[in-house]
Amino acid sequence: MIKTQKCGSLGAEDIYSVTLDNGNGLAAEILNIGCAIKKLNFNGTDVVLGFDTYEGYLNNTSSFGVAVGRVANRIANSEFEIDNIKYTVTKNEGNNNLHSSDSNVGKKIWQINPIDSDEPTLELTYTTPDGEDGFPGNVAIKVTYTLTKENSIKIHYEATTDKDTIVNMTNHSYFNLNGHKSGNVYNHKLYLNSNFYTPSDAELIPTGEIRSVANTPYDFTTAKLLGPAIKSDFKSIAECNGLDTNFCINGRGCCKAAVLIGDVSGITMEVYTDAPGIQVYTTNGTKERKDYKDGVNYCVHSAVCLETQNYPNAINIPHFPSPILRCGEKYDTTTEYKFI
Repeated sequence: MIKTQKCGSLGAEDIYSVTLDNGNGLAAEILNIGCAIKKLNFNGTDVVLGFDTYEGYLNNTSSFGVAVGRVANRIANSEFEIDNIKYTVTKNEGNNNLHSSDSNVGKKIWQINPIDSDEPTLELTYTTPDGEDGFPGNVAIKVTYTLTKENSIKIHYEATTDKDTIVNMTNHSYFNLNGHKSGNVYNHKLYLNSNFYTPSDAELIPTGEIRSVANTPYDFTTAKLLGPAIKSDFKSIAECNGLDTNFCINGRGCCKAAVLIGDVSGITMEVYTDAPGIQVYTTNGTKERKDYKDGVNYCVHSAVCLETQNYPNAINIPHFPSPILRCGEKYDTTTEYKFI
């Protein structure tokens, strides 16, 4: 089942809320502002943080629920080269670039195409123009959300360009499987299909090293409570007040990358992806606002983001997987969050 409702406008562009319901316990409310997942209900529990109204997503400094790009995560010194051509992009986190800019595609109004079927689907499209924030190429992006019969929300990212460029998309949902207003996630359990992570400097730029998780708080190769890792005095964790780290997913192709388990609700979320990495972020800082859902004042560590993507700053580290999208090629990657 699909329900589409106009809920406002921004200039000449209409803002829509689209609700997908698979009839089997999973329902999602998605806005065409940044493809934001506003609500994600599994058996009556809303498991994602967000805002009460669409206006919150126009000033969404934490990227709640949105599709982030055209390049997610960080680019060191806000510059890179493709074929010896240097590009300088917007600096919005000190000297570095984060998520392309403060006005990345997660803040844009996308075109919608709802498809009502046994597995309700919503296609959203947006073209980010050549030169926007310094990035080359007119990049046509399509993000497709599908609620499967098996209680997954499947996210399919596609992109093409008319000039060689870089693309690295992700979704930035904040998950609390006990419910979005249930406090911290210290007693959630996390499993990661990852034996290695990419250490970062004080600005969260990867050093280029790929380091084993063994004998560190980053070892989630068996399911463990998040709390001890978040509260660890391990230098890189303590400096961030929690986890904000890219993990290298074992193997290639689509695989189970992570499992998150809510301690109170008993909800389990499995993450499947063909992306090479997954950024784990434990909501290490929140801003006090009055427009969070249900009037909740979200606390620090009230959710965990599991952002499937390429490695941060991959364009500037040759041995990382390349984020270059060539003219005539297609960016094509899928992530699936399955609820049990």
